[in-house]
Amino acid sequence: METFLIILAIIFALIGLAGSIIPGLPGPPLSWAAALVLSFTSVADISPMFLFVTGAIAAVITVLDYVVPSLSTKRFGGSKAGIWGCNIGLVISIVGLPFGPQGLLGVILWPFIGALVGELISGKESREALRAAWGAFVGFLTGTGLKFVYSLILAILLIRDIIV
Repeated sequence: METFLIILAIIFALIGLAGSIIPGLPGPPLSWAAALVLSFTSVADISPMFLFVTGAIAAVITVLDYVVPSLSTKRFGGSKAGIWGCNIGLVISIVGLPFGPQGLLGVILWPFIGALVGELISGKESREALRAAWGAFVGFLTGTGLKFVYSLILAILLIRDIIV
């Protein structure tokens, strides 16, 4: 049974790492699930406090992944219309995920397009609208980066516990 749990934890860690980059897969929660599963084995000495803290971080990062593009749009000069456009683009991109590679590309493009269209509709010039839309893209990269770093650190810690 212990071998099964170790293998399951490794699978969760790998899928969590992939999910930090591939939209639609909840990377940080899956990485945290790897720690949870590994805590039921004798190979890793994982404390309840570690699980609580890393679980809270996973929850915060998962929420931030959906909030950061809008905040970044605003930071890059976006108006309420641009922020709404970014949010609508996020929803469209999530709905489009099941439709294959174009769905994956849509996760990057739709928030950008939404922010751009929102800004243009609100009357901003093309240059200002592009700057706000760029903010949506930077926000996407920031959220992805946060997820990847969290999942990578957790994977390294768990693999270290398994090997040592």
